[in-house]
Amino acid sequence: MKKTTIGIIGLGKMGGNMALQAVDKGYQVIGYDLNSYQELQDYGVRQVPDMDTFVAELASPRIVFIYVPAGAVIDRIIEQLTTRLEENDIIVDGGNSYWGDSVRRAKELKEHRIAFVDCGTSGGVDGARNGACFMAGGEPEAMVHVSPILQDLAVDNGYVHTGGPGSGHYVKLVHNGIEFGMLQSIAEGMDLLSSYREDLNFSEILKTWNHGSVIRSWLIELMAKSYDEKQGFESVPSYIEDTGEVNWLVADAMRMEVPVPVIAQSVMQLFASRNTERIADKAIAMMRNGFGGHPFGPDDVIRYERKYGKIENMESSYLYKKKSEK
Repeated sequence: MKKTTIGIIGLGKMGGNMALQAVDKGYQVIGYDLNSYQELQDYGVRQVPDMDTFVAELASPRIVFIYVPAGAVIDRIIEQLTTRLEENDIIVDGGNSYWGDSVRRAKELKEHRIAFVDCGTSGGVDGARNGACFMAGGEPEAMVHVSPILQDLAVDNGYVHTGGPGSGHYVKLVHNGIEFGMLQSIAEGMDLLSSYREDLNFSEILKTWNHGSVIRSWLIELMAKSYDEKQGFESVPSYIEDTGEVNWLVADAMRMEVPVPVIAQSVMQLFASRNTERIADKAIAMMRNGFGGHPFGPDDVIRYERKYGKIENMESSYLYKKKSEK
């Protein structure tokens, strides 16, 4: 079956690698970004200079993926698209937007008869290039068109339609909370290993743990890889930067009255990393750099995203009503 043309707005680490993956899978990719990426164009991605050309190049129903940081910029892009797209076209937010914002955006776009899909994307930069894990929320009519694309771009069994609008980003948010808890646990293990009365061979221990042990995982693999590349922890700053998404989850859990002590404590420890020099904090920074390319040390752009990435004020929102109250 002939594959459709898809549009991608935001050709940075995630969007750019997703575009390359889509080209490999046989899709024609139209890209739009304020920056020019010659290497993507050389590979077959058609990067266009403006939004009008971008929309005009897409086949109907138009499917537009957005891969930019969460926050008001998503609303600005959607606003530009709304005046150009037509009935039954589809916008897919593949970033880490807050699920409440996604519910609102879907409702607003529905008034224009444009579908909205919130697509949590996991697997980091490598996953974007070679097969990601997708958690997508959207109405069934939109998913008929979007699901085959996501299945093509995912690893085997790495795609799930989670439910209606908002559910994809909610599931991804829970995923990120679990990730934080796992990172913290591994990091504390590194701290304990470093505190033993003799010097231990971290490389061999981590290698062994990842072959047959109960805790074998990609995170353990990344910990071992980064430890070997950095030749230990000495050169790694303990300051852990993040975009604040798991903070949203902890706040949601408190409003929903769901206890999440491990996830909440992992966030507190992340805050503490900005004023300490601990092996555990360095270990988390190394694993986060491994799976997501997250920087070592402070980053002004990420700090901005942490402050402004969530828009929806959920304090008195109907979205926080319990299932029994709806």
